[in-house]
Amino acid sequence: MTFKAGPRNLLTDIAGLSVGHAHDQRLRSGTTAILCERPYVAAVHVMGGAPGTRETDLLEPHNSVETVNAIVLSGGSAYGLDAASGVQALLRERGVGLQVHDQRIPIVPAAILFDLVNGGDKDWGRYPPYRDLGYQAAADAAQDFELGTAGAGYGALTAGWKGGIGSASTVLDSGVTVAAIVAVNAVGSATVGTGRHFWAAPFEVGDEFGGLGLPEPMPADAAAVRLKFRDRQQAGANTTIGLVATDAALTKAAAKRMAMAAHDGLARAIWPAHTPADGDLVFALATGEHPAPEGNAAIDLHAIAAATMARAIARGVHAAQALPGDMMPAWSA
Repeated sequence: MTFKAGPRNLLTDIAGLSVGHAHDQRLRSGTTAILCERPYVAAVHVMGGAPGTRETDLLEPHNSVETVNAIVLSGGSAYGLDAASGVQALLRERGVGLQVHDQRIPIVPAAILFDLVNGGDKDWGRYPPYRDLGYQAAADAAQDFELGTAGAGYGALTAGWKGGIGSASTVLDSGVTVAAIVAVNAVGSATVGTGRHFWAAPFEVGDEFGGLGLPEPMPADAAAVRLKFRDRQQAGANTTIGLVATDAALTKAAAKRMAMAAHDGLARAIWPAHTPADGDLVFALATGEHPAPEGNAAIDLHAIAAATMARAIARGVHAAQALPGDMMPAWSA
């Protein structure tokens, strides 16, 4: 199996998807909206111990709503769930949503990460700004979008480096495309030990996140458990949230299985992952442009979902930009 990135090496190599960011420099936080050109099959799988979500129960295979109109990733902890209301407002204005009698209800699941303690001014008054940020992100959705310090990854931090928003895509030999987008705000580290080599190095395409490979020999501290803010850990103060998508046809159950596989990529790219202090979550979307993969092709799809998620995580950290007042250094600085 060969690893070949799509033309943009972004989530939007899946036709029918667009991505918009909105963020506030003073706040050091933001939101990312993924819009669907038409309703697509969706699922979710949570493996972190402290998730924050909206409308995720409906994504379970046994529940009746099969498709969604958008997915939201946001900073702001529980306050950031308001971002989905802003995205929903824009879609309602456009007449997009599930028809129920004479009403259109946009289906917009969301997940949040914790970036409240990152040096930003969170004194926003009575109401948090995330609804407006969600509306702006949806309004700005396009095929090309920023990586690194943008959107839901604007205020993200990891153990040792700034986090950020990352994305990657892979085109399989069959022509099926798999792509991912992720906001990396892990309690753990995306790099080996205290160095700059990414754990995701075996899956790198070209030099998309520096081309350093793995260190040789592996450093003595490679297996050390580096934690962000080790002296003040608490559940929910971190979290990596993302989405894996394909243009193959999948049922909700099969989409959930793909989301589960993508978590393997998260664990290959971040050490440690899925901790009680993270709310690690992966959504899945399937647009159905290609037939459902079967046999070995289905195995390939799941392997590539994991590899693509790992690459997206490394690209998010690699692309983070240094800003005045940063609590962590940017990898690129």
